Amino acid sequence: MNAPTNPTTTPWPAGPVTRESLQRLLTDRAVTDIMLAVPDLQGRLMGKLFNAAVFLDRMTHGAEMCSYILATDVHMTPLDGFDFTGWDQGFGDFLVLPDLDHIRMLPHQPGTALIFGTPVHDDTTPVTVAPRHLLATQLDRLHALGYEVKAGVEAEFVLSTDGPAGRTPAWTANLDYALQQPPDISDFFRHLAQALSDASIDYESIKTEAAPGQAEVALAYTDAATACDDYAIFRHIVSELAQRHDLSAVLMAAPETRVGSGLHLHVSLWDERGESAFAHRRGAGLPPAMAHAIAGLLSALPHMAPLYAPTVNSYKRYQPHSFAPTRYNWGFDHRGCAVRVAGHGPGAHLEIRLAGADASVYVALAAYLAAIAHGIEEKLTLRPACDSDAYQEQHSVPLYEDLAQALAYFEHSTVTQLLLGKDVVRHYAHAARAELDYHRRHVTDLERQRGIR
Repeated sequence: MNAPTNPTTTPWPAGPVTRESLQRLLTDRAVTDIMLAVPDLQGRLMGKLFNAAVFLDRMTHGAEMCSYILATDVHMTPLDGFDFTGWDQGFGDFLVLPDLDHIRMLPHQPGTALIFGTPVHDDTTPVTVAPRHLLATQLDRLHALGYEVKAGVEAEFVLSTDGPAGRTPAWTANLDYALQQPPDISDFFRHLAQALSDASIDYESIKTEAAPGQAEVALAYTDAATACDDYAIFRHIVSELAQRHDLSAVLMAAPETRVGSGLHLHVSLWDERGESAFAHRRGAGLPPAMAHAIAGLLSALPHMAPLYAPTVNSYKRYQPHSFAPTRYNWGFDHRGCAVRVAGHGPGAHLEIRLAGADASVYVALAAYLAAIAHGIEEKLTLRPACDSDAYQEQHSVPLYEDLAQALAYFEHSTVTQLLLGKDVVRHYAHAARAELDYHRRHVTDLERQRGIR
């Protein structure tokens, strides 16, 4: 097992790296490889590892990658029938433009710098369905309304071991909020914390959860684009470090029956003066921007479920009294609701609890922001907060029971087409349909267990 580099001996500067400092690091041989990364539909970083000298000499204006990286399922199976790529078009390349203003070091992979890439068409217009561009579009929309978005990511996942009996949780006890973990797990968290710090990813906390093998990492609050990039790199790091510790990091919404792993996104809007548009004191009433934002979420998100609950497994997380929502409702500091008003004063924000660990953070947040902008633009009226058992609140809209039901509403909704664009709706509907088709064609272990004998 290779432990992360000690930050006191790291040969690169702390914080994001500039183009100029990257060239110096290359000259000093501190950087030998450049990872050009594109978030795929599942939220994973995909791309190529380039020789750093060749990349900086020849590819700062773009590198080609097969367009299928935005048209696959979780197994990287090429899916036919998308607008911009498929077998009828030969799965050709698109150009990926490196975002040289956002360069990260990966100390757990010595000598490697990570650069995010933007896929573009032949005419250099962005591929609109690319997750990172999808988010940027909604951030621009809110910027036009006078708001900047800040966000924090709270991610749950399960650590497991693989053996002859299959995959088993790395521990079985309820370790929620425990300050003492098994030594091997404590070592893993220490290495994870150091790797995140070395990669300039600020995190607030790392904790174990109640379910067997479950952990939670809360990343620091920052601007929304950086928050999503931080989480994408976190996913990359936690998966690799887990393997080095002979573990697997399982990012499923429902990794086991009655176990749910969420991807909770904390969101607030800030005005042109740099003041929070959500700031308020409990009991004094919500500011108009916050009220409209919540109303927009409750109105539009039922139309966009495949964007934050993209798999068949996603809907198995939505169980009563599980801390995952089952209805589109909101409440003050209420963890049973889909939207929780949290924090105080200028720290007041919305915690949106709909996405599970299987969601793409870019796509989920883009859906949330589209709904928030819709609420603000239309000045939607907010219904009363839930002040009782959120799972029994009969007047709020229930979440969908499965992906098939969610897809039917998503692809035929005029709301989604208005807020996201027809091309985006077609692309993500097609991906959801492929997910459903896969499950329909395969027999599961549960079916075998319940089969007629």
